[in-house]
Amino acid sequence: MAGVDLVAVHYRGVGPALPDLMSGRVDVMFDLLFRRLVFIKAGKLRALGVTTTTRRDVLPDVPSIAESVPGYEGDDWTGISTAANTPPEVIAILNRQVNAALADPAFNARLAELGVEPFPSSPAAFGKFIGEYTEKWGKVIRAANIKTQ
Repeated sequence: MAGVDLVAVHYRGVGPALPDLMSGRVDVMFDLLFRRLVFIKAGKLRALGVTTTTRRDVLPDVPSIAESVPGYEGDDWTGISTAANTPPEVIAILNRQVNAALADPAFNARLAELGVEPFPSSPAAFGKFIGEYTEKWGKVIRAANIKTQ
């Protein structure tokens, strides 16, 4: 979308990539905000942008990439899933418990400190979200002719 040509440097996870980023061996890395926030706040890494459509409360001075590249969104998320044959009543209990935790003010305060914005959901809504997310990034992959190595 930005017309930027980046060379991908493949690592076996973000753990081995971090020293290369911090030493300047690689110039840029896309990673989950909560994993790098401590380094950003300590001045050891500089955040160039967040991939959400708007700025994050935890880093209000860091622009969203969408501010420079209209329409860009590459937000990260975490969800909980289980085996397809899990009984519906077990899924309902898990969903209630997760949503209760996400409603807890102390838990939410800790998530906010990490730059995590929870979005409680239902199993059906989460399934719909995953389908839309898969379709969105599938289009990106096909348009960019991205192939696995």
